[in-house]
Amino acid sequence: SFIMALYYKLPIVGAYSIPGATMLGSALVGFNFNEAAFSFIMAGVLVLVLGVTGLIGKVMKWLPLPIVMGMIAGVMLRFGTNIINCTKSSPIIGGAALVGFFIVPKLIKKFPPVLAALICGVLALIATGGFQMESSTVQYIPPRIWMPQFNVATILSVSVPLAALVVGAENAQAIGVLFAQGYKPPINGMTVISGFGGIASGLVGAHNANIAGPMTAICSSSEAGDDKNGRYAASVWNGIFFGAFGLVSSFAITFIKAIPADLINVLAGVAMINVLVNAFQDAFGTKKFKLGSFFALIIGVSGLTIWNIGSAFWALLGGVIVSLIVEKQDFDAKEDEKNVKSA
Repeated sequence: SFIMALYYKLPIVGAYSIPGATMLGSALVGFNFNEAAFSFIMAGVLVLVLGVTGLIGKVMKWLPLPIVMGMIAGVMLRFGTNIINCTKSSPIIGGAALVGFFIVPKLIKKFPPVLAALICGVLALIATGGFQMESSTVQYIPPRIWMPQFNVATILSVSVPLAALVVGAENAQAIGVLFAQGYKPPINGMTVISGFGGIASGLVGAHNANIAGPMTAICSSSEAGDDKNGRYAASVWNGIFFGAFGLVSSFAITFIKAIPADLINVLAGVAMINVLVNAFQDAFGTKKFKLGSFFALIIGVSGLTIWNIGSAFWALLGGVIVSLIVEKQDFDAKEDEKNVKSA
């Protein structure tokens, strides 16, 4: 996050893949940790190769933006619905966060709405006695290097699907969001860095570090500032906080566990409001690729997972197939516009 934001002056955020971590629960059965480290490194190598060849850049530029944004809206819609569901299950805490989000900026001009939601939510949490930390002793655990152990089976079982998940789901979300916000993301560069991130992460026993869709969406939205050219600063600070958290994670996790998931989900939801609104506008604001965008939306919402690859990839694939079948004229028009611009 820190390096990419400063180098490209764009709000690009890197993180570990949550769907990837979920996939590993079953994919790593029967392998030891050194073999797992090898599979993580090889996944990074595969992503690196895809970035160096430029293949991902060509594919993402060919994909119609409405379909990409339909995927974004579908995959990230759960952040919006979590606002309602989590406020229902924790009405005082969730309600306080919403009051902070909507009311405080009206009373105090230019006060960040998400920060107001965080403060009000935490105050409500403390007032209700919900903030309780574990009293058990926490021991500092320093980072360590894991020697990879070669096993060709892990490449097929773990590396290939993990690389596909990183490129087709995680990075695709972030790239689509940046396009929607009016940026010109360095697609191949982002893929290359994701590859190096996967290799480096594997050496310390972690699965692929890639471009984070939801966090890139937040840092590139108006929540990170009115000046679009200065929003990369949010990614810089994100990288600093990530690094600090990683160094003292054995201590910091105690504080994180004391915050209820409902509050975290409400905060994430309100931070994504503008992202979701823009995604729906870009997906259905034109007369082109409407059916493809719709199917990208509903596949993304469904959470469809096949071969351990998440719904973002299948949303893009399904949306493109539908548009190629019934909206071929929109692809032809897109190609004509491209030829006119290049002439």
